[in-house]
Amino acid sequence: MNPIDSTCLASIYDAEVAECDHPNIAILLCTMQGKSYLREQLDSILHQSYKYWTIWVSDDGSNDGTHQILESYQCQIGREKLSINSGPAEGFATNFLSLTCNANISADYYAYADQDDIWEKDKLTRAVRWLKTVPAHVPALYCSRTCNVDIHNQQIGFSRLFLKPPSFANALVQNIGGGNTMVFNETARNLLRAAGFDVAVVAHDWWAYLVISGCGGRVFYDAQPSVRYRQHGANLIGANNSFADSLARIRLLLGGRFKIWNDTNIRALEGIRGRLTSENRIKLDQYSKARHSSFFLRLLLLRQSGVYRQTLLGNLGFIVAAIFNKI
Repeated sequence: MNPIDSTCLASIYDAEVAECDHPNIAILLCTMQGKSYLREQLDSILHQSYKYWTIWVSDDGSNDGTHQILESYQCQIGREKLSINSGPAEGFATNFLSLTCNANISADYYAYADQDDIWEKDKLTRAVRWLKTVPAHVPALYCSRTCNVDIHNQQIGFSRLFLKPPSFANALVQNIGGGNTMVFNETARNLLRAAGFDVAVVAHDWWAYLVISGCGGRVFYDAQPSVRYRQHGANLIGANNSFADSLARIRLLLGGRFKIWNDTNIRALEGIRGRLTSENRIKLDQYSKARHSSFFLRLLLLRQSGVYRQTLLGNLGFIVAAIFNKI
C-alpha cells in the first residue's frame, strides 16, 4: 500500500476545515394558506448561494393546497432537507416561536422565513458573513432592509432606511428588523427558548430584537436589502415605509394601540428580567415607571431611559404620545 503523501493529507485537511467553516442554518418557515406565492419563496431558498441549510416548516392548518406544494418540494430535495410540521394554530407569532423553541431543531444559525417573499440570492451568505464575526457565546441577530415588490414581483420601493444604531433603548419603542430578514445564532436562539413559545408578544420579530438586544447581544442592521418583500392584500404586516404610513403609525400612538403593545412587551420582558443586562434592567424600569407617572416625572424618566425611535417624525410622534400619556 502506498503511503499518502503530504500534499494529499493537506488536501484532506483543507476539505475538512472548509466543511467545518460552513455553519448549518435552520430556516424556520411558517405557512398558512400560502399557495399563491409559496413556490417562489421555496425556489429562492433553493437558489441561495449559501447551500448549508435545512428547511423546517410549521403549517397552521392550511387547506388551500399549501401542503401539496410542500410535499412536492420535499420529494424533490428530500426529507432531510425539508421537514413539514403542524403548527399550534394560535397566530403567526406563536407559530414562529414554536419553531424557534422546537427541541428537534438544531443548527448553528436560524433564519425566519415568510411564505410569500423572495430571498435575494446572497441573503444567507451575507448574514453568515456577519454572524461569523461574533463569538459563538455572544447572542447575535442579523436583519436588513427590504426591497418591496408587488404581487408580480415588480419593485415598488424600499423599506425605510434606519441610520441610528440598534439597541435595547430603541427596541423598547420600535422594531427595526422584519422577521423575514432575520438570521440569529444558537446563543440568541437559546434566549428565545428560555422565554418560551407561548409567551404573549406583539410579534416574534420585535420580540427577538427586544430579547437579544436586552440580554447584551449584538444586532446588525444591513442597509442592503436581503429580501423582496411582497405587498398584497393578505399581508398581516405591510412595509410601512411611506409618509402616509408614518402618519398612520402616529395615529396608532395617539389612539392607544401603542400603549397596549407596550403593556404586552413589558409584561413579557419581566419574564426574562434576570437575563437582561443590569443597564437594560434600569432602562426597562425607567421606561415602565415613566408610563405611569405624572407629566413632568414621565418626561424626566423617558429622557433618563434614553429610548428613541429611528426617524425624526417617529420621535416627534413619540413625544406627542408621551405628552398625552399614550405610551
